[in-house]
Amino acid sequence: MSPAIRIHRLGTGVTTIMVLAWFSCTAWARALMLPDEGRYVGVAWEMLRSGDWLTPTLNGLPYFHKPPLFYWITASSLGLLGHHEFAARVAPILGATLGAMTLFLFVRRWADERTARATLVALLAQPLWLIGSQFANLDMLVAGCITATIVLLAHAALSAEQGGPYRGALAGAYASAACGILAKGLIGFVLPALAIFVWLVLARRWRLLFKLLWLPGIALFLALVLPWFVAMQQRFPDFLNYFFVVQQFDRFAAGGFNNPQPFWYYLAVLAIFFLPWLPWLPRLFRERCRADSAQQAVRLLMLVWPASVVLFFSIPQSKLLGYVLPAVPPLTFLVAQGYLLRSSGGRKSRRLWALSAAVPVALVLGLIAWLAVFPVRSMRGFGEVLDAQRRAGEPIYMLDRYYFDLPFYANLQAPVAVVDDWDDPALRRRDSAPKELADAGNFDSDAAAEFLVKTSELTARLCAAPVAWVIGPTSSTGHFAFLRGAPALDARDDTTLWRVDTKLRATRRALGCR
Repeated sequence: MSPAIRIHRLGTGVTTIMVLAWFSCTAWARALMLPDEGRYVGVAWEMLRSGDWLTPTLNGLPYFHKPPLFYWITASSLGLLGHHEFAARVAPILGATLGAMTLFLFVRRWADERTARATLVALLAQPLWLIGSQFANLDMLVAGCITATIVLLAHAALSAEQGGPYRGALAGAYASAACGILAKGLIGFVLPALAIFVWLVLARRWRLLFKLLWLPGIALFLALVLPWFVAMQQRFPDFLNYFFVVQQFDRFAAGGFNNPQPFWYYLAVLAIFFLPWLPWLPRLFRERCRADSAQQAVRLLMLVWPASVVLFFSIPQSKLLGYVLPAVPPLTFLVAQGYLLRSSGGRKSRRLWALSAAVPVALVLGLIAWLAVFPVRSMRGFGEVLDAQRRAGEPIYMLDRYYFDLPFYANLQAPVAVVDDWDDPALRRRDSAPKELADAGNFDSDAAAEFLVKTSELTARLCAAPVAWVIGPTSSTGHFAFLRGAPALDARDDTTLWRVDTKLRATRRALGCR
């Protein structure tokens, strides 16, 4: 290996470490937020404590809303790094770093070093990407996989066109697509395939599609994807129907799911989050690309890629902010090119560029600091009380809802009992946490009978235990009279934690225990 190549690779390694450190530096600072962070980290925590690394479980019930890659990474990081928020956010940090570095390397190869650096700076400062790297759910992990798949496929296509080696990049693309499917489902394959197909057709390079359809790559893809799906189908006969039809196709095509938004929602989101960079774009679209055909193809890819993502996710009624993350990397490339075309080395343009990056970073860091001091939608305080005062074996009952992050913060070693009207048909029609638990209970009726407790059964369950813990809305005292005399160990944000001691005569009388 020549000294120049060694220096080049050393520089790439240092850049990767710096990017990883940037996304990691504040990931420890704030509590997990409900529902998403608590849900997905809670599933990973159950995977670690149970030792079952195949079947994701939510409160002891098989949970097949999403595939397992996030849970595998998070459970591993919790086991290796410890029981804290930073370890819980390793998966989005890795996803953000993967997307940033693969984009950087692709732009450096097919544009130039200066554009690659400007693109990386814009991506590291982009609020959507930065917030996503700090949020423990599946969106950033799959966005990183999608980004890596697209740029590796594009690199393979352009290299093949020029007669260079491309099979290594192609193998990486198939592996990354497999990871995307294991991260969040079919979009890990569909979005890269859509973007690359449209790009090659518009670029009049459609014959390169045959180069990308590589049998060893397909075999690698299937070898990575199929084992988990086959194992789950063997264990649970209705798994494939529930995972693909109900959770993938129905959620895309049908209404009734959470956060319905108009068709233009993602266009508005991207316009707001790219507001500091908008002044750089007009020059880009006025300037004709005078570069060679490969650079023209790269710019076309960076236009087709976000358009494909936005159009795809604008079709369903349900729209969540994190869905649009895969559209962010190519837009930062366009922003960087616009800046470089306009700046021409001028000091004023460099200052404005630095301000465009500094303002959103300052806002995001300020938001993280605020949430660290004033946490919202978190059960950390209740979990700490339970961890300190509850004795092993004392049952916990959650009233009318499931607090996803409580098992993580209370360091619980077993599922809890969730109390609700589980026979109510309306419960299964709402896209909510109780419906998730009810759906999961369909895969394990014995566990559902133990952990999904009907409201009418609560008092009998409490009478059977010397001490129990009950957590739920403070207003529950109006429905459960025995809670009025029970000591409240913690109360905040209309939620209360009670300790029910059935060794006390007054408590047994209030419960109607025999």
